Amino acid sequence: KDGPSAGCTMITALLSLALGRSAVPDLAMTGEVTLTGRILPVGGIKEKVIAARRSGVKTIILPKENLKDVAELAEEVKEGLDINYVETYQQVLDIAFPK
Repeated sequence: KDGPSAGCTMITALLSLALGRSAVPDLAMTGEVTLTGRILPVGGIKEKVIAARRSGVKTIILPKENLKDVAELAEEVKEGLDINYVETYQQVLDIAFPK
């Protein structure tokens, strides 16, 4: 994946390599990351959530500013998913690599 919406994912992959630690399984994420660690909203949330669900993902990390996009999804699409809304990369880190 490439482009700004892969920022969270790319940083998490690099940290996984640097830490020698895998992120939690069944995790999907999207979000643009600023140089100061803020997570910015992205497009295509409906398609990304549906694709994650079809792939068997149980936990999803999304930018908090995309909450309105998820609210528009049918309940059966969201059912059984643990959707986490984040504003900073530190929050992503805490979910992907719990202590």
